[in-house]
Amino acid sequence: MDIAINVALTAVGLALLCFGGNWLVSGGVVIAKKLRISNMIIGMTVVAYGTSTPELAASIAAAGEHSEIILGNIIGSNIANVGMVIGIAAIIIPLAVSKSTLRKEIPIMLGVSLLLFALSLDGEISQYDGLILIGSLIAFTIYTYMDVKKQRNKNDEEISDTKNGVYLKAAGLIVLGVFLLGIGAYLTVENAVVLAQEFGLSEKLIGLTVIAIGTSLPELITSIIAIRKGHTDIGIGNIIGSNIYNILMIMGVGATLGSVIVASDVFIDYAIMIAFSISLLVALKTGVINKAMGVILAMAYVAYLVFSFLI
Repeated sequence: MDIAINVALTAVGLALLCFGGNWLVSGGVVIAKKLRISNMIIGMTVVAYGTSTPELAASIAAAGEHSEIILGNIIGSNIANVGMVIGIAAIIIPLAVSKSTLRKEIPIMLGVSLLLFALSLDGEISQYDGLILIGSLIAFTIYTYMDVKKQRNKNDEEISDTKNGVYLKAAGLIVLGVFLLGIGAYLTVENAVVLAQEFGLSEKLIGLTVIAIGTSLPELITSIIAIRKGHTDIGIGNIIGSNIYNILMIMGVGATLGSVIVASDVFIDYAIMIAFSISLLVALKTGVINKAMGVILAMAYVAYLVFSFLI
């Protein structure tokens, strides 16, 4: 009975993370559009930040005593974002990827992954390393804003007068989202740890699978909705941005709050995470991630889950 309660509370926690992340994104997008921020910067910043907040909330809740969950959550979420989210989205509809994304953002995502790998070589992501990651996050955010600002259409309409009610509603969604994220993160982490101990599973494995999939659901839902509405740039930007923020922001904050120990077997997961990211470069020639590639990514992700439980 106790296990059933823990499973139920974990499910409730994941649901709250998804709802909280969704409402946070909704409020942020409303404000961003009123300020005439382009779709790509919305995807790379507002939406990516927002859909990464479940991972951030879960990692803050796990900081210190359960640091294995933080690392597992980040690696697992990044793999899930490419394998599960982009894989499923590409199966539904082929994804067009801009040349700018292929030449700039994807290489940056790979570079950030290699940075995390390098910082882990000594067996620990220290508080000092956390500050390096946060500093890199600030630099990337500034770069993204400046780069997209140059590409903005000069013919955009002037900002129209907007009733305060729109901003109040958006602010309300953001506050509610943050509140739900806090509760959801606590329920998810605490009960996932209990389940891991009950079934003899490591906290890293729980982070790589259950929590990673749960906290990646906002990316999946947001990206599919955006892509089906024809906003492929928001969907792709969301995934790439989320993977970058997962490392720079979430690991940065988590490591700053308390050093994260890196076990030797984690480097296998690092290699798989980087391999999934590199796979996106197959679109370099055609500019499209087609359905066949989507099937391959999804099947590779399922194989990774099976591999994770068997080793």
